[in-house]
Amino acid sequence: AAGNQPRSTIRNTTSATTANLLLVFACAEKKTVVVGSKNFTESVLLGEIIAQRLEKAGCSVDRKLDLGGTLVCDKAIVSGDLDVYPEYSGTALTAILKRPISGDRDAVMREVHREYAKRELMWGPPLGFENTFAIIVRRADAAQHGLRTISDLARVANTFRPGFGYEFVERPDGWNGLQSRYGLHFTTAPQTMDLGLTYRALAANSIDVIAGNSTDGLIDTLALLVLEDDPHFFRPYDRVFVSRIDLGEKCAAAPMALLSLHDAFDERAMRRLNYAIDAKKRAPADVAREALASLRK
Repeated sequence: AAGNQPRSTIRNTTSATTANLLLVFACAEKKTVVVGSKNFTESVLLGEIIAQRLEKAGCSVDRKLDLGGTLVCDKAIVSGDLDVYPEYSGTALTAILKRPISGDRDAVMREVHREYAKRELMWGPPLGFENTFAIIVRRADAAQHGLRTISDLARVANTFRPGFGYEFVERPDGWNGLQSRYGLHFTTAPQTMDLGLTYRALAANSIDVIAGNSTDGLIDTLALLVLEDDPHFFRPYDRVFVSRIDLGEKCAAAPMALLSLHDAFDERAMRRLNYAIDAKKRAPADVAREALASLRK
């Protein structure tokens, strides 16, 4: 009977029971961190990278990758449907905060950090590379028409068919702003499609000019050429993780997991990683795993 047990045994049993109960409560209270991404290769890859980093830190993770465009992801993180996703500084400034375009890289980062704090969102850490918009044509067309800069498109505006992701057509730092800055007047209105389809459409000669990203792996794979942005229309687009201010309440290790990726990648590394997915058809989870392993070397 319990009453006949030595006091030390009772104390040990009680301590063990208490410890077990605390463990049960701790597990019950553990919350899942929801990681999101936009619907193109680099964003999905970075979403997978932070998801794996969080899991390595002991966090429970739910992935909502390939979710949609900028405004979809922003709405989700503001509402609490997402806890963290990768974003660009220039995109946050113009498309989300509706602020004037700025060419001062540091000033953009400071302003976005300040304004996101007002929205109860953490801006950072920066991942160490910039991925700006890129106006892209086929290399063969560039050679045939002498296309080197975006300004050179004026000589083919009557015949070239533009095609863009939905977001680029609507953004102030997108198609309309670009045409105004460069004085371009295309005869054909741009076709709109999912961003990931624009490269294939360009390579298949369905369209003649697209807006992509400077770190996209398909640029080299599909024999495409990035036109020089001679008057520097496109502004700073540093890659950063955005997270909810209460992220640490869901997993105490999560903020440090994000911080561990500060300046982890450069532009060359990201183009190589994107290439592994787009050209070699490797799974983003596998590429992310190898990318994280390389950081420890």
